[in-house]
Amino acid sequence: MPVDRPEALPAARRPHRLSGGLPGLLAPGATTDPYRLRLYRLLRTDYPLGYDPALGAWLLSRYADVALALTDPRFTGYPHDGAPRGRAPVPLGLCRGSLVCGPLTVPWSTAAPAVERTAYVLARRIAGRDRADLVADFCRWLPSGAAAAAAGLARPDLGALPRGARHRRALGGAGDCTGTTALREHALASFLANMLDDPDLLAAATAGEPHGDGSGSLLGRAWAETLRRDPPVQIVLRRTRTEVAVSGGTLPADAPVACLIGAAGRDPARFAAPDRFDPLRSDADPLLIGPAGCPAALLGRLEAEHGLRALLTAMPGIRWADGFRPVAGGLLTRGPRALLVRPS
Repeated sequence: MPVDRPEALPAARRPHRLSGGLPGLLAPGATTDPYRLRLYRLLRTDYPLGYDPALGAWLLSRYADVALALTDPRFTGYPHDGAPRGRAPVPLGLCRGSLVCGPLTVPWSTAAPAVERTAYVLARRIAGRDRADLVADFCRWLPSGAAAAAAGLARPDLGALPRGARHRRALGGAGDCTGTTALREHALASFLANMLDDPDLLAAATAGEPHGDGSGSLLGRAWAETLRRDPPVQIVLRRTRTEVAVSGGTLPADAPVACLIGAAGRDPARFAAPDRFDPLRSDADPLLIGPAGCPAALLGRLEAEHGLRALLTAMPGIRWADGFRPVAGGLLTRGPRALLVRPS
């Protein structure tokens, strides 16, 4: 059931190095695929602490150091101090850390049907085609369409709805946390890619599960595993309040720190077979998912659950287009560029 995608690359390719040998995080190639370039692996093993002048920040790549920076009160938000501190994770995953972000005030009984209804409308549009791109035709529209439906539009005009549309009032004044949909698009695309890669997992995750919030279910675990293995936000910026000792040395006071979420989520010191997509892993960790009550995180999980169910209902024989393999791109934010499928 689990899918292995090792960080494989011919030995001839190597990340661009800065003075002192530190790999350049924003160098050509690294921003395309830091996993295949072994950039994250090299940082974890050989350069757990180093300064990247192009990014203007100290780099943390090991899970233990990143977890410290995300939860320890000696770190704060960057460039401002508004980000949460203490044991509650800082803006992470789908959370953007809006200062006006609050609990999702639209109840599940309202939000879930809106997401489900929009997902089925989109899936039925794709079902009759010979070939479709789920990124362009599904992932880019579901978050905005679901927000419009939750706003009370029983039949939102998805064709006229701009990508990234804002529907703040629909979600109880949650502000930018739910208004910006690009991260949910990336996360949904990564989730669908992981699920479609494994037909056995796909069947097991959707067979006979209730239409609840997905918490504790295999489908919910697959969503959480996607956020660990393929996070939509790869880098979270923090700032030290004082000197802080980490595994690679000591961070100076008042220093920008780049927490490499993509590297920490695949740290073999924390996760067994970290490159493997395995929703049943016993070492799952909620830290890298983000704040549990974040409205964007809650909506993202709903969109993943109902989106997958809608696709499988409308297209039970859905599979990758001949010869297609999903390829993710990006460093600051990351997700598959396309998901080409044959609906039947």
